Amino acid sequence: MEYLGYYTSPLGMIRVINDEDYLLGLDFIDEELKQENKNKLTENIIKQLSEYFIGERLEFNIPILLNGTEFQKNVWKELIKIPYGETATYKDIAVRIGNPKAVRAVGGANNKNKIAVVIPCHRVIGMSGKLVGYAGGISKKEWLLNHENKNKKLIDKR
Repeated sequence: MEYLGYYTSPLGMIRVINDEDYLLGLDFIDEELKQENKNKLTENIIKQLSEYFIGERLEFNIPILLNGTEFQKNVWKELIKIPYGETATYKDIAVRIGNPKAVRAVGGANNKNKIAVVIPCHRVIGMSGKLVGYAGGISKKEWLLNHENKNKKLIDKR
């Protein structure tokens, strides 16, 4: 059975889709499409999103079910390793997964990420340092990176 919840973030509405055990999807949407049908995992995901957006959570502790090709799964697992407040290039990810020539394929896998924010594809940037390619839009990517940088600086001062 699938469960559905919504979270109103500073960037707009986020839809959360999960089953009994795993987060299956998390994306930005314009409006609630169906009535919520939450379980304990849905509530936990929304709680962790809230903590992230107020700057209290640096890492998510949510079980994720990755649905994609082996290549995509390898890319997404590598994205999760990018530390909060830091970035990596598509080339960096390609090298880390042992396929340095697969830069475009990494971009394609990034584009197919169905679990925004938790699998932090927003932390992947172009070789020149430019913000490129974010399904939620470049303005959301920029906001997320600025949010993390600001909070990381506060945490580093502690």
